[in-house]
Amino acid sequence: MFLNGTMAQMKISLVAIVLATGLLVAKHAMSPLVAAAATLPMLAQAMIAPTGMGERDKDMAAVERMRRRFPQPVRVGDLIGLPVLDDNSRTVGHVREVVRTNAGKIELIVSYGGLLGWGTRQVAVAIEVVGIMGRELASLDMPRNEYVAAPTWRNGDADVIGENETIRVALARR
Repeated sequence: MFLNGTMAQMKISLVAIVLATGLLVAKHAMSPLVAAAATLPMLAQAMIAPTGMGERDKDMAAVERMRRRFPQPVRVGDLIGLPVLDDNSRTVGHVREVVRTNAGKIELIVSYGGLLGWGTRQVAVAIEVVGIMGRELASLDMPRNEYVAAPTWRNGDADVIGENETIRVALARR
């Protein structure tokens, strides 16, 4: 019995010595790695500006900014229901209709505001100020505060564009 107690103590002592040795070896082995890492150049992720209006583009017409964003053909029915996001990737509203005004301008009718669908109002957003990114639209040249100030859209003399028609929408990136 006494021999088994001594053996258990020896095993515990041996395990403690192996662990302590392992910790010391790991500490000294890491020192060259830490020193080598300190000499490596630091890399950072690039912050790419969104494709919205930059300082140099403020004087440019919205139509020209849209043209520079490589507009692509999109079926109108695919735009209905898409969320419109602001610069912080927060949902401003959802596309309800796409209309063509008497002046020939294409506008997205976006439901804006409200809470859980209650109290929303329809706002007309020019197609030139948005860009498509997958299954979302980015509000590139119309900040959130302009949605607040925009008048409520009333269908006066604008024609609703059919869901099977194709329009051109600029590309956007995150």
